[in-house]
This record gives sequence, C-alpha cells and structure tokens, in this order.
Amino acid sequence: MSIEIAPEIMRFYGSVIDEAERLSASADGALELLRTQELLRRYLPPAPAEVVDVGAGPGVHARWLVEDGHTVHLVDPVPRHVEAARSVPGCTVELGDARELTADDATYDVVLLLGPLYHLLKRDERDRALSEARRVLRPGGLLAAAGINRYASLFEHTAFAHLHKGGVHESIRNILATRVHDGKKSFTAAYFHSGAELREEVAEAGFEGAEVFGIEGPAWGMLKATEQHTGESSTGTPLFDSVLAAARMAEPYPELLAASSHMLAVGRRPA
Repeated sequence: MSIEIAPEIMRFYGSVIDEAERLSASADGALELLRTQELLRRYLPPAPAEVVDVGAGPGVHARWLVEDGHTVHLVDPVPRHVEAARSVPGCTVELGDARELTADDATYDVVLLLGPLYHLLKRDERDRALSEARRVLRPGGLLAAAGINRYASLFEHTAFAHLHKGGVHESIRNILATRVHDGKKSFTAAYFHSGAELREEVAEAGFEGAEVFGIEGPAWGMLKATEQHTGESSTGTPLFDSVLAAARMAEPYPELLAASSHMLAVGRRPA
C-alpha cells in the first residue's frame, strides 16, 4: 500500500513536534486528554472491546484504553509514531493510511479517528476515511472522530497576544475564510471544521445518531494565556478545574461548540 501524506505533515510530525508530549506539556493539552477520555468512556462498549486507533500517533490514547481492558490496534502513517507506539504494552501497531485500512470488513467494535480528519484537507479524502471506518466496524460499532474547530486558531493566537501582528493576522483571516491552513508557516496543513459540518460528514458517511461535543469547552484559551504570560503551569489549579467545569456545562448548548479548540463526533454503524 502506498501512503500519500503531504510532505509538510510528515515533516511536522517527523521532526518538528513530539506528539508524545503534546497532551501533557501544557494545561490545554491535559484538558484535551482528560475530556477526550471522559467523552469516549461515555460511549465505549464494556471491556474488552476491539479498538482500532487510526492516526494513533505514538499511542497516548492506546495506553489508557489498554489499562481499561480493551484490545487496541494502532495505525499511523508517520514512521516515528509507529516506532514509538511499539513500546505501548498490549497493543499491535501498523504503518498505514486512514483512507485505505488493511483490516477486513466488520473487524472492530470501535474505530477512533482522533487526528486524520483534520489532516485530510479535501472532503472526498475525509469521506474515504469515514467510509473505511464504517467498513471495518461491526454492525452497531462505535465511531469517534475528532476535528479542529474552525475558530481555534483565532482564540489561540489571541491568547498568545500577537494576533494584531500583520503576518499572523493574515494567516488567521485566511483560515477563517477558507477553513484550510496550508502549513507553510507554523503548525502544518490542516482543515478546520464547524460543529455542524463535522456532524454532517459523519452522518452522510452512514453513521447513525451522530453527535458532536466540544472537547475543551469555551474557556480553554484562559489556560493557554495564563501559561503563556506567567510561564507557570495551570494544570492542577483552581483555574484548570473551572475551565474543565465550563467544558462539561457547555455540552448541552450547540452554539458553544464554536468556542472549543477540538470537537469529538460520535456515531454508530447501523446494526
């Protein structure tokens, strides 16, 4: 199988950022991990479920899934991630592409797409990944797919206190208008969803009961700003606890999806 990943994405994850530390190195990363765990645990079937984590990175989520008693197979297109994931106890690992999974039909109880949809810039590529997820799920199986919020970069760069600068201003304005970041400066090539769009893509791929949740909620930028300007971690502070409470309280209000950094869509393959 030929894996065709944009070179800027491969370079970013291969040498620029250590994805193994992203969800622990900052308070908003810790918030993303905690909220992803609690949302997934709400929908995961009882252990032991057979889970394929597609775009699994170095296996951060696989570790707690295994600890919860699930069987996990990791798939990722970045060799650096695959090598790191081999150290996750109790998992199997494969270099692979979300758009062309090697698994047989109806193999898994759960498919996680916690990264691929925001690095597949074209709708037809995201549709292929969702179609593959549906194919390898057993009837009634759970899909959980993450997206980056359309407005996340606006909030993030406001927290960094440099949104007013010309180059950044133009870049963020382009993301807001097109939903696409070309990856030429900062971050990497990415697509930014609205909540309604993410729900629509999952539903149109044939998943029933599609719902979308804001992962970090509406106040995550306060954690980013506090750490950026004090140099001190906000993890474990009353501020962190309040931001977490805000994320939970915001769930019933779809209009607040636009304020989260990431979103999680869930749906099921028809039984």
